[in-house]
Amino acid sequence: MAQKKTTEVDYSMHDKIIALYELQKIDSKIDEINKIKGELPLEVQDLEDEVAGLTTRIENINAEVEELTSLTKQRKREIEEAKMMIAKYTEQQNNVRNNREYDALTKEIEYQNLEIELAEKRLKEYAAEIRNKKRIAEEAEATVADRNIDLEAKRKELDGIEAETAKEVEALHAQEVKAQEVIDERLLTAYNRIRSNVRNGLAVVTIKRDACGGCYNRIPPQRQAEVRQGKKVIVCEYCGRILVADPEEE
Repeated sequence: MAQKKTTEVDYSMHDKIIALYELQKIDSKIDEINKIKGELPLEVQDLEDEVAGLTTRIENINAEVEELTSLTKQRKREIEEAKMMIAKYTEQQNNVRNNREYDALTKEIEYQNLEIELAEKRLKEYAAEIRNKKRIAEEAEATVADRNIDLEAKRKELDGIEAETAKEVEALHAQEVKAQEVIDERLLTAYNRIRSNVRNGLAVVTIKRDACGGCYNRIPPQRQAEVRQGKKVIVCEYCGRILVADPEEE
């Protein structure tokens, strides 16, 4: 988008309109260069976003696998501790003095066996979750590898286009700055607004065969005369584009 330079010089309205027309031609050339890139910039951005998203997902899955692995180790320790308690209580049963003590130890053994069953159940669940998450992570990693191949190819293509057009774009930007020096802030703002609102980026058009060069609606003779005089900015009443006289016809 064109931006006004800070230097202020008292140019005539005719000069400003001519500069505006020149600016439009420059911006149109830049638009044409951008068209050569086509959808490549968006495609590169989309691929970069997808790769970043998949990478984050893989990192999160790996963190979840680590957590499940830690829980697996914890449950295995609990099983070993429960087995030790069962062995301890079983040995104590051989030395009890009455049935009440024997029954109490039996309940403790039953409780530890239940703890083992619960821990083993959790271990099976953890193992299934780990397998599933690793499978998902592997699929995501394969997708990342494929996307990175596509991304590298599209980046190379885009870089090639930008390298080929770099000098031309640099020269056009220099011309753009020079044209902007003649145009006041208010007019430049209007130009940028119109450019952003029209389909082909043409904010400034000439009159061709008595019609607006943007929407092709007929321009009344009196209106055409005012445009040729260049004393004020005239816009098309149909499409809102700024009308200028074609320098080649003057």
